[in-house]
Parts: sequence; C-alpha cells; structure tokens
Amino acid sequence: MAVINKAPKRVLIVAGEASGEARAARLVEELRARHPEVSFKGIGGERMRAAGVDTLVDCREMAVLGLIEVLRHYRRIKGVLERMRTLLREERPDLLILVDYSGFNLRLAPTAKPLGIPVMYYISPQVWAWRKKRIDKIREVVDRMVVVFPFEVELYEQAGVPVHYVGHPLIDEVHSAFDRDGALGAFDLDPARPAVGLFPGSRRNELQRLLPTLLDAAERIHAARPEVQFLLPQASTLDRAEIDTLLAGRSLPVTVVQNRFYDVTRACDAIATASGTATLEVALMGVPLLVVYKISGLSFRIMRRLIKLKHIAMCNIVAGEEVALELLQDEATPERISAELLRLLEPRVHAETVERLARVRETLGEPGGAARAAAVAAGMLGLET
Repeated sequence: MAVINKAPKRVLIVAGEASGEARAARLVEELRARHPEVSFKGIGGERMRAAGVDTLVDCREMAVLGLIEVLRHYRRIKGVLERMRTLLREERPDLLILVDYSGFNLRLAPTAKPLGIPVMYYISPQVWAWRKKRIDKIREVVDRMVVVFPFEVELYEQAGVPVHYVGHPLIDEVHSAFDRDGALGAFDLDPARPAVGLFPGSRRNELQRLLPTLLDAAERIHAARPEVQFLLPQASTLDRAEIDTLLAGRSLPVTVVQNRFYDVTRACDAIATASGTATLEVALMGVPLLVVYKISGLSFRIMRRLIKLKHIAMCNIVAGEEVALELLQDEATPERISAELLRLLEPRVHAETVERLARVRETLGEPGGAARAAAVAAGMLGLET
C-alpha cells in the first residue's frame, strides 16, 4: 500500500480509567512499533507514559464510578473536558482516539467533527447493555468504532456506524510467567496454604466503598480458616497511603502488591473482585471469582432502571451464564462474600468453577487484537499498514 502522507502524525488519545488506560497503552505500543514517528498526547497513566504518550492529565483524576459520584466531581471533569476541547481547536491533531470512558469521550468527540479531525473509538460504550440511544450520537460523531466483542458488529452495522471487529486485547495481555506456587513464592507467601484475592477496583470511590467490606469478609474467613493468606493488587490509579489507611488496625495477613495484577491473580485460589474489566481478566486466568458491586443508592436505582441485561459482570455477559456469583449493593455483605469465597476454596467447587471459566476465553476471538486496532488507527492516519 502506498504511503499517502509522510508528514509526522499527531494523535490525541483519551483513556479515563485503569482498564482503558492499559488497552490504550497496548494500542500505542503496537502503532509506534510500526510508525515510531507518530506522536501521542492526551489523558492516561503510567502505562501510557511508558508507551510514549505525553499525558497532559493523569487518569487518576478522572476515575469515578457511579452517576451521582460523577456529579460530585463534575467541576473538575468539566475543566479537563474544556482543556481537551481547546487542545483540539488549537493543535488540530491528525486523529482523536477515544478509549472506553463514554461519559467523557462522547462529550469530547463532537468538538473534533467540525474541525475535520477523524475520530476512532476503541472499546465500545456498552450500548447493548444500557442507554442504547447513545448509538445515535455515536453515528454522528465517530468515524470508526473499533469493537472487541463479535456481537457488537451487527448492532453498529444496523445503526449505520462504520465498525471494525478486532478481537479482545486481553487474549494477548492476560498472562503470568508464574504458576500458582511460583507466584506465591515470589510474594514470600506459602504455596502450601490457600490464598484469597481482595480486588477492590481501580477507582478511589470503589476503594472507599468496597475495601472495608472485603476486609470485613476476610476477617471472617481468617477466623474460620486461619491458614488463608490474602493478596490485594494496587492499581496504578490508586495511592498506597489510602489503602494503608483502610488496612490500619486490622490484624489480617494482607499482602499489597503494586503493578503486578496478573501475577497476583495467578497466586490466588479464589478472588472477590469489583465489577469491571477485572472480572474478564480473572476469568481468563481460570481463577474462581465472585463479583461485588457497590455505588451510591441513588446511582444504583438509576442504573437498575437503565440496564436491561440479566448480568452486570462482564465475565457472565460474555459467557452467557453466571460463571461468577454477583453480589450487588446491599447483597454485598461480609457474610455473603466470605461464605462464597470459602465455598470456592472447596476442591470440588473449585475444579468445577475452573472448568466453566474456560468458556469465557472461547468467546473472545483470536490473539492480536491490539495490533489489529493499531492497524485501523494507522489507516485512519493515512499510514502504510
């Protein structure tokens, strides 16, 4: 294919929370491996900076879960939105790449359209789950929707949105160099003892809402089975001091590990995790899990009216069945969480659950999703692919 324009290209890329930031970083790595002259700036975190993105705003400032919670941080988020709009007008990048984070990104995209800046949206808003009418706005402001689930293609084609299916990038990303015993040994833990993961999410308000409940559940498990060890992965979007504050005063054997999510997952025999991409990651690694979800009461009531699906956990949606118990809002009690984790540690239940989790991987396509997404971006930039 001939190169249309050899001038260095500039990309504005926006990822507002940890899972999207990880996907964005992989896309940038793949694109820069082929076209190192392309420059990137935008909203992201440590992984995007390591990939070569000039992050003007750290995504830790943007990671908020829940409708009411977003309203509480509206002024700060609106200020960042205006800053990105100004950048689009003044710098006119060659491409705007939006990654997930639909509440913010679908407000930024309309600024690019009249400026002639093409818009690529990577990892679709969950219009198939809630607020389906957003697809009308997407058709108006997005030039190419790059999706990671095969069932999303028909939805966008029927709505007249240019769509490209690339497969889920987690297929390539989810791995650890360790087996279970090796991972536990790497964290100075005992492979002969069971290990439970406490995964409170990557957003600060998730941490505040979920971790105390998870720790209460862990104390119940520790009382019933003192040999159990606990691991807690710290997302790059969280500060260790906040975690330590919530751990203070507890006599639990909790090992906090930063930036080694997959190694921590590999070390665990069972995991309680916040809802989100982590449910897919844990399921792909074949570790039995349960999903906990807590937001403000008003946000939850609104969400329940909007979401039409039977499940909210991505691993269950992808599998088409409940491969992980979902404990939502008032159901997410220390008693129920601890009981389910202890059940998942039982050898028979553990083995049966691992077998069911294998079905999740079967639905997510072939390896190479990030590379295919990068190829779409290169094409939109007029670069050789």
